[in-house]
Amino acid sequence: MSPRSYLFVPADRPERYAKALASGADAVIIDLEDAVAASAKDSARESLAAWLDRGGETSGIVVRINDAASAAFDADLAIVGRVGVAAVVVPKAESIGDLARVRAAAPAAALLPLIETAAGIDRVREIAAAPGVQRLVFGSIDLQLDLGIEEGSDGSELLAFRSALVLASRLAALDAPVDGVSTAIDDAAAIDADTRRARRLGFGAKLCIHPRQVAAVHAAFAPSADELAWAERVVAAAAASAGGAVAVDGRMVDRPVLLRAQALIARKP
Repeated sequence: MSPRSYLFVPADRPERYAKALASGADAVIIDLEDAVAASAKDSARESLAAWLDRGGETSGIVVRINDAASAAFDADLAIVGRVGVAAVVVPKAESIGDLARVRAAAPAAALLPLIETAAGIDRVREIAAAPGVQRLVFGSIDLQLDLGIEEGSDGSELLAFRSALVLASRLAALDAPVDGVSTAIDDAAAIDADTRRARRLGFGAKLCIHPRQVAAVHAAFAPSADELAWAERVVAAAAASAGGAVAVDGRMVDRPVLLRAQALIARKP
């Protein structure tokens, strides 16, 4: 099953790597970009390289590199081809040429383009179809900044852009995209609401900035007891009808409804 949660840990804090890996997150992103000050980029890269060379995490980790326009990009590419790097988050993804450079440096790693600029949104279908791309990631906060969008209470101001990622992912047969971060750390209700919105829109995972967010994200992506009960009634009724027309809870069950019920059961914790 694809990861539901991706937890960031700063690359210049190697003492936190193990804690992040033990947090219960489905995937850990060791971050060379926003979480690391410009003055610490070199030491962060050295810490990550040393950890990987010692064996790192045998099941593989994700690395977020610096964007292609930065001075750190080439030095970051020298690291991502190491054993232990399962995927690379490519920030400010706008060009399939830049993605090709990352893939050439890390041919065994999946690409996770971070769509967080107007140009990235404009080229999102082209990016989604690029070789090596596993799933798209939504950089909601940076996109708001790039477009001058003010944050609302319900996230509706970014609805069109979230839906663009979901559509591009489906057209390219990618895993469902990853939603952006929630800045609330201790507000479980806010994290739950953000994640459930992402799930309703067709996202399959969420970025996390603190281990305390992980459990709430997983719970929100899991089907509820009511949803599972409904799905089991649908599957049972469809099986009993032997292909005939059937209604459950007063509603007709056709093939899309049955497939949705089966998908919910498949996500049962």
